[in-house]
Amino acid sequence: MAKRADVPDITLNNGVKMPQLGLGVWQTTNEQAEALVRFALAEAGYRHIDTAKAYGNEEGVGRGIATSGVPREEIFLTTKLWNADQGYDSTLRAFDESLKRLGTDYVNLYLIHWPLPKKGTFLDTWKALEHIYHEGRAKAIGVCNNKPHHLQQILDHGTVVPAVNQIELHPHFPQYLTQTFNTSRGIATEAWSPLGGTSKSGWGGKSKPNTLLQDPELKRIGAKYGKSAAQIMIRWHLESGHIVIPKSTHEERIRQNIDVFDFKLTGEDFEAIAALDNEQRVGFDPDDFN
Repeated sequence: MAKRADVPDITLNNGVKMPQLGLGVWQTTNEQAEALVRFALAEAGYRHIDTAKAYGNEEGVGRGIATSGVPREEIFLTTKLWNADQGYDSTLRAFDESLKRLGTDYVNLYLIHWPLPKKGTFLDTWKALEHIYHEGRAKAIGVCNNKPHHLQQILDHGTVVPAVNQIELHPHFPQYLTQTFNTSRGIATEAWSPLGGTSKSGWGGKSKPNTLLQDPELKRIGAKYGKSAAQIMIRWHLESGHIVIPKSTHEERIRQNIDVFDFKLTGEDFEAIAALDNEQRVGFDPDDFN
């Protein structure tokens, strides 16, 4: 079993510590997820795994954790509530089902996957998450894909401030406004599609193929440090204070994605990366996804 990689922790607003870098498993089958999670934990030193009911691979993630040899208490495990399960009672049922598939009696972080503004179940769903949190079966709770006005509903009507807001975030779409609001309210920002998505068109209504991994400026910066464009972006996330969960189905890239702690970006590097902002999403605008 590999020792934990030298990944710093982010201390969430309730005191829970969360490794700042983890493995995402979106678009992987149960079989792939089992093998990748086991490799990431046992061979590459990861201690943070991010899945969701909607990914359809919670069972595989659970098996990968169980066979990794890493004690459950050393692993930070996140899963998410899917849209069809929003509502108070249905959220409680869905959470129980996720625990069964994962083969655990708690998760470290439970997130509402989308705010669904037209459905009108967001606050009832949040109240169910608060119940789960107070039971201790989720060590922290939070949301995904929230803009400031979505978060404000919880801040106005809930009793627990979300610990995390997981949003699409990469150099083409840095979401400075939402990041600033998160920080001002003590909410950690976590990035999904942190490398800009796939080389194919994304799944959002206006998305385009990801060009960041081949971006000449990122490759130029990487050449200075002997790193790939992906490693430069991961380092940018870490130094920006984001929690980051790059996904890969290749073992060597999983190793590379966590091999980002032997260099630091310069101010000039940050300015060059900031110039890549073109407000190009990979996924849907949360106000349009219901």
